[in-house]
Amino acid sequence: MSSRAIHRVNENADVISSRYALEVNITAARSLQQILKTNLGPKGTLKMLVGGAGQLKLTKDGCVLLNQMQIQHPTAALIARTATAQDDSTGDGTTSCVLLTAELLRQAESYIQEGVHPRVIVDGYELAREEALIFTQTYKFEKNKGVDREHLLNIAGTSLRTKLHAEMAEHLTDICTDAVISIHEEGKPIDLHMIEIQTMRHRLDLDTRLVRGLVLDHGTRHPNMRKRANKCKILFCNLNLEWEHTEINSAFYYKDASQREEMAKAERDFVNKRCETIVKFAKEVLKEDETMVLINVGGIDPICLDILQKADIMGIRRAKRRNMERLAKSCGGYCVNTPTAFTPDCLGYADTVYEHCLGDDKYTFIEGVPHSQSVTVLIKGPNNHTIAQIKDALRDGLRAVKNAIEENCVVPGAGAFEVACCRHLREFKKTVKGRAKLGVQAMSDALLIIPKTLATNSGLDPQDSIIKLMDAHQDSNTAGLDLDSGEVIDPIACGIMENHCVKKQLIQLATVIASKILLVDQIIRAGRRMKKQ
Repeated sequence: MSSRAIHRVNENADVISSRYALEVNITAARSLQQILKTNLGPKGTLKMLVGGAGQLKLTKDGCVLLNQMQIQHPTAALIARTATAQDDSTGDGTTSCVLLTAELLRQAESYIQEGVHPRVIVDGYELAREEALIFTQTYKFEKNKGVDREHLLNIAGTSLRTKLHAEMAEHLTDICTDAVISIHEEGKPIDLHMIEIQTMRHRLDLDTRLVRGLVLDHGTRHPNMRKRANKCKILFCNLNLEWEHTEINSAFYYKDASQREEMAKAERDFVNKRCETIVKFAKEVLKEDETMVLINVGGIDPICLDILQKADIMGIRRAKRRNMERLAKSCGGYCVNTPTAFTPDCLGYADTVYEHCLGDDKYTFIEGVPHSQSVTVLIKGPNNHTIAQIKDALRDGLRAVKNAIEENCVVPGAGAFEVACCRHLREFKKTVKGRAKLGVQAMSDALLIIPKTLATNSGLDPQDSIIKLMDAHQDSNTAGLDLDSGEVIDPIACGIMENHCVKKQLIQLATVIASKILLVDQIIRAGRRMKKQ
């Protein structure tokens, strides 16, 4: 960069002006693009992130990379935040957002170097964006009876194959689809918090499974208490079954030791009576071959645990508050906050409740529940980074299925949408008057970065692949690229589908952020706190 581009405003500020500011921003965007480019698609490569203490993380999830990387350049950080906003709203499309943003800037750069003003390009981008968003509404694939299970499996599989190896992605596809279908209630929004994700460092990653019930990450705390129960009536409550402590700082004064003993005895009797109320209630409602399971948000002290054990009640303490709603959704019943509210209606039911010990960790499985409106995905893996990779991919897979159900439509994948949108914008360019058509042309060329990158990552020739797709789109509007053979395929027939909202959000965010960056003509670094003296 020429030294004339940087000039001082005052002793604490530097300013980069004119076209040099644009060069700095475009270079930053292209640098970020080069890092994430090789991750795109099912044939993408992995990145290894190494922490300061030697921690390892292997991933090709764009959102995880952008969150974990320490990005110093302000423009690159701005693009990274925009791309992660894409993931927050739709659950996918982070890498594509970075690639498209950088490519829009690269296409604009070639025109700007020929003397075109950035404002002309931005005006064209805005026209192209509005037309592309209209095109997404016409290009989606809808079914009259709603998206069925087969389409949901395809949506989840397309998302997961870009983040995990093929065998694991296939295994998780069924889990994600069945989990979301289980909690879906017609006419109500899908709450993914009703899917509990529990991790267990045990066996292989392919042992990950869907539990149609709940898995708690703790167990009973009495050595003689039963570890397995069948035909269980479940009482979940928020009671304090341990020694009561004052909620404020207070002092008690006694005339003699007997008064202190009487008070301690009265406190103990108060807690014991609560526990005996539960035992009495269990005897009233249980049939001959049934077992009572108590799941309490509060604590249960050793004396109360002993009372429960003698009454053959399985007691679990310190349950998380979030699990109370999940228990009600899966087992039936509701959470009780006072001993006077015990009624048979408040009880849930499960066929089996059992405890599983893994080293020092205990897990309680509640299975065979009457309702499956809350389920658990139990992630297993031999080490922490495998579990973390599956957990990140599972989150995206669940959201992909949720989006497909709520939108009731899908978009063909394998680069078909981008090529079709490119051809549509080239036709639209003929109707645009003036120099704004340069921006429309740049936008249509930039969209091809997605199929080009998919081809490159698969070891195919990008130009040859684009020519094949362009020729195929003259005959059919849905033609995608087979990454194994390099031939043209029908993505819908092959089950390669993507979310409509991901494509819509991708065009919106990438175009907006690229337009903002193009209009920057000065970068000012100022202030004592931002610059070392």
